[in-house]
Amino acid sequence: MSITKDKVVQFNYTLKDEQGNVIESNEGQAPIAYLHGHNNMMPGVEKALEGKETGATFTVTLPAAETYGERLADAEQRISVKHLQGAKVWKPGMIAVVNTEHGQRQVTVLKVGKFMATVDTNHPLAGRELTFDLEVKDVRDASAEEVAHSHAHGDGGHHH
Repeated sequence: MSITKDKVVQFNYTLKDEQGNVIESNEGQAPIAYLHGHNNMMPGVEKALEGKETGATFTVTLPAAETYGERLADAEQRISVKHLQGAKVWKPGMIAVVNTEHGQRQVTVLKVGKFMATVDTNHPLAGRELTFDLEVKDVRDASAEEVAHSHAHGDGGHHH
């Protein structure tokens, strides 16, 4: 079965930087599941998976615009330190998680004071060309409920 719109795709990945260093991987772990064609995956990764079948393994190098986006100038913001999640003590260069109206977002701490921090709201991997080693583990038809909810359910997907 080929990966097309309204298919639930399960895959493993290894993400590498411009020098080939591994940034993150889910090899040896449960695969990620997503509903293809519903904007649930980075555009470049989804485009690379289009038409592939279970068992396909391949590598794709993608520009920033197709993954975490280009770096935006003037993306600094001052926020209360109490909104930074992920550590007790903050230092410049650390990655924090903050809750926004669009869900959780990673930010980079630039400066930190007693009560306020200046953060870069660009994703830490924004502006970078990234390489993905991908392995398609499974492709199946989505249920009517999954299509209605616009996301995959079950293993590797969303749990209600």
